[in-house]
Amino acid sequence: MPRVSQDQLDARRQEILTAARACFARHGYEGATVRRLEEATGLSRGAIFHHFRDKDSLFLAVAEDDAAAMVETVARNGLVQVMQDLLARAVSPDTTGWLGSQLEVSRRLRTDPAFAKRWSERSAAIAEATRERLLRQREAGVLRDDVPIDVLAQFLELAYDGLVLHLAMGRPAGDLIRVLDLVEEAVRRH
Repeated sequence: MPRVSQDQLDARRQEILTAARACFARHGYEGATVRRLEEATGLSRGAIFHHFRDKDSLFLAVAEDDAAAMVETVARNGLVQVMQDLLARAVSPDTTGWLGSQLEVSRRLRTDPAFAKRWSERSAAIAEATRERLLRQREAGVLRDDVPIDVLAQFLELAYDGLVLHLAMGRPAGDLIRVLDLVEEAVRRH
């Protein structure tokens, strides 16, 4: 029997995550039945759950994958860049899936204490990356210094949450890039 390489396993795992993201976004956690996940991925339940223990682990992996990408972007370019990237891809089906996943994470945080506990580490990583980026920007003299870092971080997080909600509700992106310019200007030193 031929052996499957780690690269092949990783590629299959990523394919499952991509298809599951769209399925969870379209149907919600409860509506993303195993049958729907099979249809979305084109794989059997055995193949899916070879990579993920159960549906909950699969959903958490989708959310973690999104969070890891977000932490990387925040650390490198800041939370405003995450918002700009999101806006630039607002019409992409993958972004729609991502938006739906973010809303499903928000819903589960309110309704599922076990999920909220598991998710807290990921949320903390995003918050820490934002805070560290803001501290580096302040040290470089780019960031305003009359507002505490924690307040600036909360401001950016609220702007991000508002953008996600706006786009997820299907509202037009319109001239939101100018709004994001205003958000960025609000945290910059003048």
